[in-house]
Amino acid sequence: MTPGMPASPSPHSSQAEARTTPAHLAEATAPNLWRRMACWLYEGMLMFGVVFIAGYLFGTLSQTRNAMDNRHALQAFLFVVFGIYFTWFWARGQTLAQKTWHIRVVGQDGQPITQARALLRYVLSWLWFLPPLAAYMFGVPALEVLVLLGGWVAIWAILSRFHPTRQFWHDALAGTRLVHYELPKK
Repeated sequence: MTPGMPASPSPHSSQAEARTTPAHLAEATAPNLWRRMACWLYEGMLMFGVVFIAGYLFGTLSQTRNAMDNRHALQAFLFVVFGIYFTWFWARGQTLAQKTWHIRVVGQDGQPITQARALLRYVLSWLWFLPPLAAYMFGVPALEVLVLLGGWVAIWAILSRFHPTRQFWHDALAGTRLVHYELPKK
């Protein structure tokens, strides 16, 4: 290479760039259901850390001595904390669990989503939990609510098979997509 001359593009770098462009992500397919559900479970495990830190912060700031005191305020606080967590990460493309499982959230056009769209996706993602939460509010015993939750999650996941691009329905409603995404190899 001579000074002043542009370096010739590597065939490997152009292929890597082609795999990560919005045009490529617009054509990318959804990861299979098993990978998405494994990512979902891993995300749940990572959320234990978020819940622990947020709960500790809430308990300290509110001087809560008993776990049952301020329970509804804590639940509302966690809802907001989860919203901030997911909105912030989804607006940047992926959470830690999604990064681990090579899954990315994009708009229908393959572009990164805005914070407003990420917030909409967060609110709509509660459709996963709406029937079990409603049952709990109407006095259904906790064990039955857990069984209902497991059944509803399975039904909700299987319903993605009926979507034309195999997306979860809250993604379709929010105008987002989950796609397979890997960083280019160096």
